[in-house]
Amino acid sequence: MTAKSETVDLSQLDAALESAHLPALCAAMVHLTGDKAWLRPEWAPAYDPLDRNQIGVSAEEQARLRAAAKAAIIAYLTGQAPMGPAPSPATIERMISFVAGAEIPEGYGEFLADELAIAGTSSKDPQWEAPIRQAAGQKLRVLVVGAGMSGLLAGIRLSQAGVPFQIVEKNADVGGTWLENTYPGCRVDSSNHMYSYSFEPNHFWPQHFSTQPVLLDYFRGVADRYGLKKRIRFQTSVEEMVWDQARSVWKVTLNTPIGPETTEATAVITAVGQLNRPRFPDIKGRDSFKGEAFHSAQWRHDVDLAGKRVAVIGTGASAFQFVPEIADKVASVTVFQRTPPWSLPAEHYHHDVPAGMNWLLEHLPNYDKWYRFFLFWMATDGFLAGVRADPSWNGPPDTVGPDNAMFKEMLAMAIRAQVEDRPDLAEKVIPKYPFGGKRALLDNGVWLAALKRPNAQLIDTAITEITPTGIVTSDGQAHEFDVIIYGTGFHASKFLWPMKIKGRGGADLHETWAGDPKAYLGMTTPGFPNLFMIYGPNTNIVVNGSIVFFSECSVRYIVGCLRLMAERGIAALEVKREVTEAFNARIDAGNALMAWGSPNVSSWYKTENGRVSQNWPFALVDYWRATLAPDPKDFALKWAAEPVV
Repeated sequence: MTAKSETVDLSQLDAALESAHLPALCAAMVHLTGDKAWLRPEWAPAYDPLDRNQIGVSAEEQARLRAAAKAAIIAYLTGQAPMGPAPSPATIERMISFVAGAEIPEGYGEFLADELAIAGTSSKDPQWEAPIRQAAGQKLRVLVVGAGMSGLLAGIRLSQAGVPFQIVEKNADVGGTWLENTYPGCRVDSSNHMYSYSFEPNHFWPQHFSTQPVLLDYFRGVADRYGLKKRIRFQTSVEEMVWDQARSVWKVTLNTPIGPETTEATAVITAVGQLNRPRFPDIKGRDSFKGEAFHSAQWRHDVDLAGKRVAVIGTGASAFQFVPEIADKVASVTVFQRTPPWSLPAEHYHHDVPAGMNWLLEHLPNYDKWYRFFLFWMATDGFLAGVRADPSWNGPPDTVGPDNAMFKEMLAMAIRAQVEDRPDLAEKVIPKYPFGGKRALLDNGVWLAALKRPNAQLIDTAITEITPTGIVTSDGQAHEFDVIIYGTGFHASKFLWPMKIKGRGGADLHETWAGDPKAYLGMTTPGFPNLFMIYGPNTNIVVNGSIVFFSECSVRYIVGCLRLMAERGIAALEVKREVTEAFNARIDAGNALMAWGSPNVSSWYKTENGRVSQNWPFALVDYWRATLAPDPKDFALKWAAEPVV
């Protein structure tokens, strides 16, 4: 790459370097200068998993690093020095270990290099040659259900592959969960520089964990850049899908603004998410309450909470975010808790991204890739050891292994330190189940500060009844309220509900699953040819990674299936039952050895029969590798005028 030539604002550069993640900066400097000396041992990080600002490098060495980087960046930007030669694969692997702060385990190198996409391409790009694209245009017509994060992603990749498609979306705009959830304080709990498409970085996120309006703008912008809105039918939902065995097509009944309509598709991709159908608790008298009552996912902005006595039922992720936002506006807030959440210290949860950081992401080549890699690695498989069960463990029942016990104690200390002046509260807010049994939330102190307010109360006594005037608990106490807000989650295990789906031989999908959804790789299930799911059974994550990663892997695999159909003239692609059963046996065995699979833990991760239907129990590299490309041997294939074998 030729040298640049531009004026450098030294104060701006100083601010950028001050806010830089230094290990990522070192890696970027290897690209900039071609010099591997930037990976010197005294600059190698030693991370504190509970404090992102601690990299284990002395202040003196940090100052030397910044001074050296400043000189090299000025030389590049002012045209005095050209871009260095591209690092070799061996050097890239060394850089990966350097930024990660430890030697990368065997088997991760190819995976992480692919995630970095230093050359600008990755395995997630559609691998379709022109002749296959042409064939696909003649033979395939795909219906995508949903225009949230995963549906837009599917549309982008199908467009790049040259596959004809249409997206139907029940709402009037794109964005999915980021359109629907508008409660106060709603924000992402994965760092934005990782919670975004790998191929569509945003160098100007205003905060590290952006709020709902900012995220909605991001997805709207992506939809505009890729021209997707002209391919989306808004305010249109799927009522029913029926597989036409003779013609190998899905006959789909749509609910549109002007009435029912039928369309056909050779393949259907569902991208409807898991957390979009609010669940209300089954409590006696729930409908008798005379005040205002609503679910946090259906926030009533017309209800003025100022001066009101507010009850909040639930202490999950939504309540964790909106309770601190409303606590200083209401007369009182009473939170009813069944089980407290574990929380991970994240001081920067509400912090703005420094302007200098944005400058560095935008102007220093490859810095954005290495900073995203750092976030990706630290949030992926690094925590797995802490939530994996040791079958021989005989420690406390609220732990599942030595690493889990260590994490539990560290987190309990962090929580206890915030409520040391309130021993009554400490007893209620420190969980009595293993860390990892449920998704841990990010804590910068505002949740417990809100609960410590004079107008706040946390009640962990069970609710027995809701009356016209309030809530009665099992101790016989009656609590009167003006407003009840339900932060009680979603019908997460009702995958693809309420759509009616009938596959081969008229089999009903929901009757087939019988309340225990299973799929191969979370994407496809026997008896339902050419039907693919994104964010399907067992593709959720608890402590490792971002759901965007899973969606990108899933879409790569699904587009690979469509390529297989186009390449070989396949009319119907149906996963074999024995393949699916073997896969789910491995999944169940894996989940049984994780904290969330512990029989002592109840959560929305489990179905009514106790099976974990939500979570992926293995490393991210395992899902990445399993979804690189479909294996034709996993499927029963049907060509024209032939039965499925």
